[in-house]
Amino acid sequence: MDYTRGKRGGFGTLMTIAFRNIGRNIRRTIFCVVAVAFAVFFSIFMQSWIAGMTDNIASLVQVFDVGHVNAVSSDYEAEKEYYPVQYPVGEGRSRSALTGEIKAIPGVKAVFPRISAYATLQESTLKHAILWGLEIEEEMKVNHFNLSERSNGLKEGRYPREGSNECAIGLAMAHKVGFKIGDRIPLKTVSAQFSDKMWSPEIVGFFKFDYLKYDEDVIVVPFDRLQRLLVLGDGTQQLFIFAQDNTKSKAIAKEVQKLLGGGNVVREWQDNYWVAIMQQTQAIYVVVYLVFMIVASFLIVNTVVMIIHERIKEIGMMGSLGMTRREIVEVFFFEALFLSIIGSLTGIFVGGVLTAILQFFPMDFGSIYGSTFKEFPLSGTLFIQFSVKALVQGFILGVVIASVCTLIPSLKSAFVEPVEALR
Repeated sequence: MDYTRGKRGGFGTLMTIAFRNIGRNIRRTIFCVVAVAFAVFFSIFMQSWIAGMTDNIASLVQVFDVGHVNAVSSDYEAEKEYYPVQYPVGEGRSRSALTGEIKAIPGVKAVFPRISAYATLQESTLKHAILWGLEIEEEMKVNHFNLSERSNGLKEGRYPREGSNECAIGLAMAHKVGFKIGDRIPLKTVSAQFSDKMWSPEIVGFFKFDYLKYDEDVIVVPFDRLQRLLVLGDGTQQLFIFAQDNTKSKAIAKEVQKLLGGGNVVREWQDNYWVAIMQQTQAIYVVVYLVFMIVASFLIVNTVVMIIHERIKEIGMMGSLGMTRREIVEVFFFEALFLSIIGSLTGIFVGGVLTAILQFFPMDFGSIYGSTFKEFPLSGTLFIQFSVKALVQGFILGVVIASVCTLIPSLKSAFVEPVEALR
């Protein structure tokens, strides 16, 4: 047989030979395919896992911690771990006026005032909690406070009405302390004038936000009631700004900063510490994946080396029948390429099917980590995200890395002398 490119079909002939060679040792082929498939599957599953976790953290940060854009006074920012209420944002300007001006900025969907203040509970086994003042009805029109269920998080009763002496607490707090709907919570807080304020709001509802920090520690109260109690006048401690498109938050933050001027700090959600940590995690993941892929590729490398060693006489025969060194290298390279393609296709099939199914079955981690990671902005329920992009990337990387890793051992076949091989 004449293997030469011009007389026997060129690449087509060489690829046919390489493809047929795959079936000559089924066990070795299966090992190679499984190694690459596992590496590609790992890539797809980890990308889906991290994408779900990143989306979870970003959503919690946006809804609970900063909105898409958050505005506070510089003094508050310096002492924010204490939730000081004596430093209203845009001091000297009314909250209603600021809200109206910010809403006029292009791309702004909603602006909500919020207040967070420490409270000391009286006659309770739980000694401290955080009062969270919200314009509840308006907020619920924009935000899902239970991200896992895409709901307002209410489990029993109702949320407190505007201006009322009422509150809602998390089911976790209720179970811990033994509170029931209709009970009152005697508590003390400190106003903006540094005076002690005693208050006994009635519990009218239980919520579950699936965010342990809030389910255990937060008492939701009407914004206007807490505003009066803390003697803030028409001011507010924080402004939470939500954009029509959260990718435009940087531009909106710049406009809000111009509007508020000096003495105020404006941040957008991507500046959050935990969001930045997750973005850095992406780079770490890439390194881990490359290690897995290279390890899997070594099995193909080893296979190609063994194939060349076992087929020394065959290589000599191919050379004596007219195949050039380049064509011999291409046969072995194509054989490795086919193994990596089959392995990658297997990996994306298994990874794609699994992540496509798991995206409909959220995983409950709340019972696993309990209160260990309470300060970490992560919902107790995690959704795996199916991603076509992850499938494509997994396939391309699997084929490219495995093929490149086998190029060098494939070149070894070019240095086999036909006469020595046949001898």
